Amino acid sequence: MNAETATAEQAAPAIIRSGVRKTSFTIDPISPMIGAEVGRIDLTMPLDDDQYAALRAALLEHKLLVFRDQDITPRQHVDFAHRFGDLEIHPVFPHHPEHPELVLLGGDHTTAARENVYHTDVSWRARPSMGSVLRCVECPTVGGDTLWVNMAAAYARLPQTVRESIDGLVGVHDLLPAFGTRMTDDERTARRAAYPPVMHPVVRTHPETQERILYVNEAFTTHLANFVEKNDVRVGFDFRLAEMDILQYLFRQAAIPEYQVRLKWRPNTIAFWDNRATQHYAIQDYFPARRRMMRATIIGEVPV
Repeated sequence: MNAETATAEQAAPAIIRSGVRKTSFTIDPISPMIGAEVGRIDLTMPLDDDQYAALRAALLEHKLLVFRDQDITPRQHVDFAHRFGDLEIHPVFPHHPEHPELVLLGGDHTTAARENVYHTDVSWRARPSMGSVLRCVECPTVGGDTLWVNMAAAYARLPQTVRESIDGLVGVHDLLPAFGTRMTDDERTARRAAYPPVMHPVVRTHPETQERILYVNEAFTTHLANFVEKNDVRVGFDFRLAEMDILQYLFRQAAIPEYQVRLKWRPNTIAFWDNRATQHYAIQDYFPARRRMMRATIIGEVPV
């Protein structure tokens, strides 16, 4: 083992083990790095305190929880997500007509969906998401899988020199580059006033596990606010091109397969993930088949 590998392993996030053992459901890891399937649980029933505590601990440990065969109503979907925190109303996606906390995702046979980019949900908010709860309503027979990425592992396994170079950098996150094409000029003006760009640390600290997490994504992070303060600049291209180079390098970390898990959806499959510590990518390989989803998003904390 060389010095760099040893340093990366020492920086690897600690595993968070649940101390709650009064629940009857099972938790089976899906991959070594991220994800677990939860069995013997019925989400049509409200969570009791022990179930809630055990699921929250499992979420912190595995970062993605998968529940199969959960034929829940939209009201039950909202109630389950709300158990973990207040829910947001998304300003762009269409909403369920009776439950505005649920966004409706997916294209149809004429329009392909466009979630196929590595991202963290609503990182353009001053208080981005703590987690998301996504249910498959209608899935293609083949295709339409989703990837999730452990971004704590992505940070921990960066070369030491890179970790040192990005320490203290701040990323700018913006709603409009990803969603602006869905809007009219007047809508873009209104959304810019309501949701100006926000700044978050490139490396954030998880508020519950204290893990260090690489927190930039190619959907919403547009540039670095303080690159020049942290790096030597001789002439203009040292500033702009070097900034873009390091940001592109950090974006590419999400695409490393060793940090990922891939989920094949079935109707009434639910995925619940920790948005603070993950990115995800919805694979668009199924058009013109349909994939319809509903998502509730739990409001999180200001990243530090």
